[in-house]
Amino acid sequence: MARKFLYIVAVLIALVFLGRVALSFWGNDLARLALVPGGAYERAGALPAGAYADQAMWLSRPGLKDDPARFRPAGLPADPAPLDAAVFFIHPTSYIDRAHWNAPLDDVAANQTARRLVQALASAFNASPQLWAPRYRQATFGAFLTDRPDRTAALELAYGDLRQAFAAFLAAVPEDQPIVLVGHSQGALHLKRLLRDEVAGKPLARRIVAAYVIGWPVSLAHDLGPMGLPACASAAQTGCVLSWMSYAEPADTAETRRAYAGNPAVDGRLPGKSPMLCTNPLTWTLGTAAPASANRGTLVPTKVEGQGELRPGMVPARCGPEQFLLIGPPPEMGDYVLPGNNYHVYDIPLFWANVRANVAMRVQAWQAQEAR
Repeated sequence: MARKFLYIVAVLIALVFLGRVALSFWGNDLARLALVPGGAYERAGALPAGAYADQAMWLSRPGLKDDPARFRPAGLPADPAPLDAAVFFIHPTSYIDRAHWNAPLDDVAANQTARRLVQALASAFNASPQLWAPRYRQATFGAFLTDRPDRTAALELAYGDLRQAFAAFLAAVPEDQPIVLVGHSQGALHLKRLLRDEVAGKPLARRIVAAYVIGWPVSLAHDLGPMGLPACASAAQTGCVLSWMSYAEPADTAETRRAYAGNPAVDGRLPGKSPMLCTNPLTWTLGTAAPASANRGTLVPTKVEGQGELRPGMVPARCGPEQFLLIGPPPEMGDYVLPGNNYHVYDIPLFWANVRANVAMRVQAWQAQEAR
């Protein structure tokens, strides 16, 4: 069932490192030449109605054989009970080919990479038997390196698939079951819109335990309002949003800040220098610090195929003055940290055990509130 955990980081780096290092060392023109599709956007229609009734359209869902999200690292204790919540997980970019603006659903490399991403990231949420992770015609990595209109069209197509997947998810899970929403990187970008369009101001909002919008900026002024949920301020708060972007120190966040300032937020406006949401995944509060001793377990790769191990007390965390999550001196997670000490690849694995415990805590809090 498990893929080669050791290769997950290498796969992720192919998605992020290629673009950002290219920009740093080759210059913008050469990086775009290497990664941005050269042709015009190929107009594509919506998926057929009922497309997500097919199990093949899911990387993870109940009853799926060889489900990568069911990965459990060595030494993880048995869960005391299944988590009574449905989880909708949107994976990050797994397609880097410049042949198309959107990943073809039958692209072998993109699908294999997506499975590895789900294994590394979504596994933190697999205490729930109702864990759903859709395949979708994601925008290629190069779309994030250009401001051409093709970029917008590619993101719209990907988002349209996810809206269909979310509708299928809602139809499949019990109508009164609480819901946890998770997205990382491109997945987090789409999740922000999904919250605005499908949750904000609707009865469904009552069922949202939390939205983990990780590895993509969330503007306090321009995103949270339209998303319809407040920022989470405590470990057991429900109906709220969490977000962080991880950097070791010294951190060079200039590139991320430039991208944040120049791309429209959920309200359609440029966020500029507006404050970002920074949730500390060791305290689950805003703007606080915690020592490494508060870290229940960082998920690190091993040399054994299909395995990873949890190492407690490895990484501290604090929200810095620019609202990036600072994790102290660079921890040894492998050779694929991005320029500027950017640990984007590891946003969830750095705090894997804490994330897992927090999901359970918030679900229990939601259930207690409903029982009153």
